[in-house]
Amino acid sequence: MTKIKSVYVCSACGARYPRWQGQCRECGEWNTISEVAVSENSAPNAGAKAAARALSGFAGAGGSGVTDLSLIDLEVKKRISSGFSEFDRVLGGGIVAGSVVLIGGNPGAGKSTLLLQTVCRLSESRKVLYVTGEESLQQVALRAARLKLPTARVRIAAETSIDNICTLAGSEQPAVLVVDSIQVMHVQGIESAPGSVSQVREGAAALTQFAKRTGIAVFMVGHVTKDGTLAGPKILEHCVDCSVILEAANDMRFRTLRCQKNRFGAVNEVGVFAMTDTGLKEVKNPSAIFLNRQQEVAPGSLAMVVWEGTRPLLVELQALVDSSAFGNPRRLSLGTDQNRLSMLLSVLHRHANFNLGDQDVFINVVGGVKVEETSSDVPLCLALISSYYSKAVDRRTIAFGEIGLTGEIRPVPSGQERIYEAAKQGFNRAIVPYDNAPRHSPEGIEVIPVRRVTELFDLI
Repeated sequence: MTKIKSVYVCSACGARYPRWQGQCRECGEWNTISEVAVSENSAPNAGAKAAARALSGFAGAGGSGVTDLSLIDLEVKKRISSGFSEFDRVLGGGIVAGSVVLIGGNPGAGKSTLLLQTVCRLSESRKVLYVTGEESLQQVALRAARLKLPTARVRIAAETSIDNICTLAGSEQPAVLVVDSIQVMHVQGIESAPGSVSQVREGAAALTQFAKRTGIAVFMVGHVTKDGTLAGPKILEHCVDCSVILEAANDMRFRTLRCQKNRFGAVNEVGVFAMTDTGLKEVKNPSAIFLNRQQEVAPGSLAMVVWEGTRPLLVELQALVDSSAFGNPRRLSLGTDQNRLSMLLSVLHRHANFNLGDQDVFINVVGGVKVEETSSDVPLCLALISSYYSKAVDRRTIAFGEIGLTGEIRPVPSGQERIYEAAKQGFNRAIVPYDNAPRHSPEGIEVIPVRRVTELFDLI
């Protein structure tokens, strides 16, 4: 009989230990080690063997051998359009044959809806296979009917075995394979439960090897933890070609598809979708939505230009400065880095004698957008000054720029493109770093270059 034993595996890095401990010695993470039941007779590379069994009989199942790098065929295969220009943008221009894409997101964000809409559109021109492990076939069919999608040529199966999925896909030979989700799949030969570190790791490895050998594009749905990161070992993100997260905004109307890793395109690319009664619809001009401002702009409100992937995005930044009723003033930042807010408050105090030590400070990026670059420093400081002195900034003014610890305003990448995007959206004044000021300003917009943080007070 097969003898079962237990090992303790870190969910962050996959390191194994003979007994439980609080901290992983390999990656340093706490409380990530959990017990996993394994069989002594099971091979450690069961996932690879599952893919090998499914690939037996297909051309190219063996290794490619050793060759010169100069002899590799450089012909780029044409990408497959997903039917969504925003989705294609995030993927780097479309779906690459043989690629593996991992899509994560909170429950209800729309991961299954997006992929179902994609495969239904692709089925009109290519063969597709949708494998569901969490829902029944009737549930998927009801969702497709509710979204009014074309389902006549969509191939679907309810399966949780990686071996059976590879066998089905090998016989069907679709252009795109969707697995929903990787956390409920299991590999034969591994005794641990589905969703464990071993099952997720070996299942993802099997599907990745299958995609590379057959040229079938594979989409895997992944669950996320409470802090918004993908559940399972980090090797799950390392072995895939593209990792994207579908984020839901605070008002639940819009969805942001953000790329975190892409071997075929730019990282940090963002696609914006709107959730409707007929599914997700792409937003062609997200700046128009995030800049839906009132005619009378209140103090503390300012528009800024951030760079997301390969395009500029205009969003509204709001600040509220109010006297603190308690001895410990509050600092709250939604959509920007909390630590960077503290740093900018210290810079304003040290170099501009602008003290907010007895004031509550609240920052919010309208629309639920998360700004991760430093170009928001200048508009954030302008919004703070505007709110403190109760002086509103003209609604057709845009700003961007980075602020250093010595009080200087530093340039940011793609400065000219940001200015042209602001002029396109109807803004007539731009406050920019001195080194980002163009020699010839676009028609209809006044460019105001600034060097030091003290100059921002004169502008207000």
